[in-house]
Amino acid sequence: MTVTDALRQHAEQKLSKLPRHFDQIQDAQVVLSVSRNRAVGRAQTAEVTVWCDGLVLRAEELSQDMYTSIDRAVEKLDRQIAKYRDRIIEKRRLDVTRARRRTRRSAEAALRAGPPPKMEPAADEMLAPGIVRTKRFDLKPMTVDEATLQMELLGHAFFVFRNSATHDVNVVYRRRAGDYGLIEPEG
Repeated sequence: MTVTDALRQHAEQKLSKLPRHFDQIQDAQVVLSVSRNRAVGRAQTAEVTVWCDGLVLRAEELSQDMYTSIDRAVEKLDRQIAKYRDRIIEKRRLDVTRARRRTRRSAEAALRAGPPPKMEPAADEMLAPGIVRTKRFDLKPMTVDEATLQMELLGHAFFVFRNSATHDVNVVYRRRAGDYGLIEPEG
């Protein structure tokens, strides 16, 4: 869609208010689109992505009015920032410590149990499903705590990162119980 000066100014004005909670905002991208939607009719979508000191925040909103979509997306980002800055930062320290203990205990138990038995895949399992999407991103070095926060801010179930302590690629993930797990390479 063609972005008018008034629409651009509105988006910039709304985004300029985000640093009141989080002053490490480095860059922002706003993608505006128009499409058909059964529930809304002509859906005007605003997708806002904000890059902060090692974090990525994303919000998407749709409505019948682009100004409303922008307002709602920025409000959603504002709530995310306030929520995670005030509550999750303290909670994640405790959760990561617990996850590290559990990971160590699980690794020790696996070593005691020995390697898992090899099983031959069934004929229908040999065909892997096709890859439908590829994502590429820069692996910035960060601590496990920072990776956990990044995962929570994005709302993902896992997050791949380069561990700043070991310089290895690690994966932090949310477990069914609500706590976190860490996958580290051996050797």
